[in-house]
Amino acid sequence: MTRRERLLATLQGRPVDRPAVNFYEIGGFLVDRADPSPFNIYNAPDWQPLLDLAEKETDLIRMVSPKRTRLHQDEWARIHQTECWLENGSRFTRSILKIGGKRLQSLSRRDPEVSTVWTLEPLLKGPEDLELYLSLPNELFSHSLDISPMEEEEKALGDQGLVMVDTADPLCQAASLFSMEDYTVVAMTEQTLFHAILEKIATLLWNETEIIARQFPGRLWRIYGPEYASEPYLSPSLFEEYVVRYTGPMVRIIQKFGGYVRIHCHGRLKNILPHIAAMRADGLDPIEPPPQGDIELIEVRRKYGKQMVLFGNIEASDLENLSPPAFAAKARKAVLEGTAGEGRGFVLMPSAAPYGRRISSSTLENYRTLIRLAHSAGREAL
Repeated sequence: MTRRERLLATLQGRPVDRPAVNFYEIGGFLVDRADPSPFNIYNAPDWQPLLDLAEKETDLIRMVSPKRTRLHQDEWARIHQTECWLENGSRFTRSILKIGGKRLQSLSRRDPEVSTVWTLEPLLKGPEDLELYLSLPNELFSHSLDISPMEEEEKALGDQGLVMVDTADPLCQAASLFSMEDYTVVAMTEQTLFHAILEKIATLLWNETEIIARQFPGRLWRIYGPEYASEPYLSPSLFEEYVVRYTGPMVRIIQKFGGYVRIHCHGRLKNILPHIAAMRADGLDPIEPPPQGDIELIEVRRKYGKQMVLFGNIEASDLENLSPPAFAAKARKAVLEGTAGEGRGFVLMPSAAPYGRRISSSTLENYRTLIRLAHSAGREAL
């Protein structure tokens, strides 16, 4: 089977020649190795063998999004401005939003040695700021969508794998406006107000989802954000309130046009799995093993494997920290449990990727182990 055929058969619950293996962000996000920017970790020599390995040997799932153009840019520019500067080698970005004579601002920092953005100051600090943000008309957040970049990437990928439409859900967009502490307080104590921001975001996001799903039907999607309502942050009852109510319609819209929906949710899954299943998701990732998660892969496979393709069960920290023999034992267990009994399908995949410039020889060997185990899958070979 080609890599594309293997992944399609997995999504459709048909037999495959072996379990698919995917490195998630590595090979998932397009990166420019030649970009000399000091903030591009992927131009480091350590990264080149790992990037090559992903492109040549894994079942690629390339994450894509449409090109967005704000419809009311002039009106937005009158109330919003962004400032960027370099300081002590780091890049800082301040975003300022002026509403009714009041000012909201956020501040972030990006360091050259790590591929992540640190939020130093969130845009919203409490209920009063949220009410101010809610006063903005929905039209200011509307965009036109161009799916041609997604079509072009799918064509370029060919038989190497699939493209996957990548999108946040309403909860992710709402929660990320706050610090984690303020978000959880507002979500628990100001539920009417928090529903208002979710409804505002969902109205726009449902419309965008339908436009994309209609123009780009039958593809795999990843929806991220539900973990914001997982334990210990919020209770399962609030997961139903904030995820099922607002993310569930996205799932139905995508499936109406023949697409497949993969729910991305880190951490504790045991008590929210029934809600994820109730949304009729087609897939689930990354299903982190204990202690990062709270349920074994084999249990998820037995209870929900016939409905959902299971992606993951390899903890990113294990890839970087375990010796190759210790890692091989964990990866072997994941393959055995992910393919046990009857199920729709399994993709061996890490929960995340390294985000620094250095890739150790043992980490590279652990990635090679994932490929070896997937290619030799079959209980006797394992």
